[in-house]
Amino acid sequence: MPDNIKKIALLTSGGDASGMNAAIRATTRYAKYKSLEIIGFLDGFKGLINNNFIDLSSENVGGIIDRGGTILYTARSEEFKTEEGMQKAIANLKKNKIDGLIVIGGDGSFRGVHDLHIRGVKAVGIPGTIDNDIAGTDYSIGFDTALNVIISLISKIRDTAFSHDRLFVIEVMGRNSGMIAVHAGLAGAADYILIPEVQVDLVKIATKIKNHRPGKRHTLIVVAEGAAKASDVAASIKLLVGHEVRVSVLGYIQRGGSPSALDRLLSAEFSKKAVDLLLEGKSDYMTAIQGKEIVAVPLDYVLNNKKIVKKSIYELAHILS
Repeated sequence: MPDNIKKIALLTSGGDASGMNAAIRATTRYAKYKSLEIIGFLDGFKGLINNNFIDLSSENVGGIIDRGGTILYTARSEEFKTEEGMQKAIANLKKNKIDGLIVIGGDGSFRGVHDLHIRGVKAVGIPGTIDNDIAGTDYSIGFDTALNVIISLISKIRDTAFSHDRLFVIEVMGRNSGMIAVHAGLAGAADYILIPEVQVDLVKIATKIKNHRPGKRHTLIVVAEGAAKASDVAASIKLLVGHEVRVSVLGYIQRGGSPSALDRLLSAEFSKKAVDLLLEGKSDYMTAIQGKEIVAVPLDYVLNNKKIVKKSIYELAHILS
């Protein structure tokens, strides 16, 4: 262990994701195993600026592995995006004798990690977002749990759609990425999937629905929020098809719930890797899973590349529908 790493800090930033608490627990207990002190800043970078933190121990992170959300809370901070805000944050890290910082969040959070790094702070990131839109990692914490929540809801909607002979438009999260919509649509056997990456052709979809309606008692259309509004899609489909269409906007329920086994496992391995990176004197990296390996990816790559929805997955979902 390098002599200069004795105390680290942890915070969660951006949108919450199931598995963040599991990562807080794993980071804390692994840090203690490595004889490190650890504190947790509350409300993300906002708490870092306001010097609002709690001491973390193996005892006070007990019993949180199966809880959604984050016990460290999360918030967005416009002040942190300013030079003055960052200098306040750095001053608080120095005041508390913090030798390294771990941030759990998405690409917006990682820009904060990178900004701190170039100002001399040792900092690394753990990917935690249900959108799974971060370049360099196959999965981010929270994605698998969100998918399971959505699939469960799609199954329930299919039951009532079949009973009433209805078309349903189901809106899921994904402002800039169709990752959730494509994977949930494929796993949930949706008939059509609308994502920001592919131009929407409602006339073509309506024509297919009319051609396949005889004998089919339900049609499910999954829409990523960044592709179109579910209400607009429903109104257009109803007009073009001449059949009743219902809307279900799943909203923030997708973020909640007890984390899946996969998200708990990723949280454990990502947390260990993050602490080890700091102990090795490394900074400006993100923990990631590529294939079956837990690796470190430079944030320069993460921030300058876009994760693309696989065309083959999108096409397969429609082939099987």
